[in-house]
Amino acid sequence: MTLKGTKFQLKVWKYLKTIQKGKIKTYKQVAIAIKSPKSARAVANACAKNPYAPKIPCHRVIRSDGGLGGYSGIGGTKKKLKLLKSEKAPI
Repeated sequence: MTLKGTKFQLKVWKYLKTIQKGKIKTYKQVAIAIKSPKSARAVANACAKNPYAPKIPCHRVIRSDGGLGGYSGIGGTKKKLKLLKSEKAPI
């Protein structure tokens, strides 16, 4: 599958594919992992623009305060919570 997005979005989405089923990361942890530690908000925006959900698992990324954040896939945050629970993620 050829992904279409900005260079930054592609970097974020590539990293999201490495988050194992049942695990969660925060937007800040993703930003640090892609060597852009001050870009947590941009990571959240890249997740929000992810047209490949849930294949590219942006549902595994949450806010630092434990909040779900958004979900770009069909069903919004209710679907995000359902996906996380089905993967037995610690949420």
